[in-house]
Amino acid sequence: MSLSHSNPLCELLGIRHPIVLAGMAGLANMAPLVSAVSAAGGLGTLGAAYLKPEEIRSSIRAIREMTDAPFAVNLFAHVGPDDLGRFDEVNGKLNPLRDSLDLPHPVRSEVRTPDHFEEQFAVLVEEEVPIVSITFGLLSEIDMNRAEQAGMKVIATATTVEEAIRAEKAGCHAVTAQGSEAGGHRGTFDTSSRRMGANIGTMALVPQIVDRVRIPVIAAGGIMDGRGLAAALILGASGVQMGTRFLTSRESGAHPAYKRALLASTEESTILTDAFSGRPARGIENTFIREWNEGGTDPLPFPSQNTLTREIRNAAARRGDAEHMALWAGQGTRLLTDGDSAAEIVRLTAEQARNLLG
Repeated sequence: MSLSHSNPLCELLGIRHPIVLAGMAGLANMAPLVSAVSAAGGLGTLGAAYLKPEEIRSSIRAIREMTDAPFAVNLFAHVGPDDLGRFDEVNGKLNPLRDSLDLPHPVRSEVRTPDHFEEQFAVLVEEEVPIVSITFGLLSEIDMNRAEQAGMKVIATATTVEEAIRAEKAGCHAVTAQGSEAGGHRGTFDTSSRRMGANIGTMALVPQIVDRVRIPVIAAGGIMDGRGLAAALILGASGVQMGTRFLTSRESGAHPAYKRALLASTEESTILTDAFSGRPARGIENTFIREWNEGGTDPLPFPSQNTLTREIRNAAARRGDAEHMALWAGQGTRLLTDGDSAAEIVRLTAEQARNLLG
């Protein structure tokens, strides 16, 4: 239960505090937040899944200009081609909202989700990124070999014990046990048989994974301070991952309307939804989610739904309209504070946990 370098996660990643910043894809200008968490002794993570390869390269270099501490880059595992079989039905439901935002109506031939994964991963290898974290599955055997040859540590995201076992067998160096309280996308490998993914609570999931794997386990979901870190360590985890806690930090690139919604929310505000992306994710319930659910239409599979709603979300952000933005958040939002520095969050979390553990 140590917070020092004898902690297996700290030893593995070369960090001082067993605190990992979640890789929050889609958050603007993440380099300052990533570098601040890493410089403070945690592990900053760049959410790069939606970035073009050269944008990832630029962000990596910006991070390195601000800190020489270790950091990670998060990517989504291969997610497959677009599935536009129900395009007309879903697009027709979205068009009235586009009208209200003065957006054009896309046609099927214009909708295409680029698959940049191999180019994205190549940038990580070329830039000698020390750590990569993967969501929605695992790296292929070829990419695991590339990571090993590059000396890269690999962290998987698991929402069940079986997924964690598969991650260890594949050669991952650590696994994040993502409880149902976590904000953002569920990391469930395959949602074809359960639309909202696996949703085991953090307190139940962590010790069961700890008992079945030998690699370090990172607890994620609803952890907002040193109490959560101490509890995770007592359950056998080697550290924690925190995302929502950093969204209202000084360095966060979250939209001001997003931050206001977070600070006004409670433990009852979030809901699991696949309306925005076609994959289950936890976020603050707003008008977009309510109207989508009332319509009774199933979304297109990920990534097609995500691509089809992107311009709506972007237009809402330009207007400061939180009712039509994806407001990803975990269930611990009453514990948020406004404007703390990332370094303070890391320091206070570690200090509180250390005091609680004696």
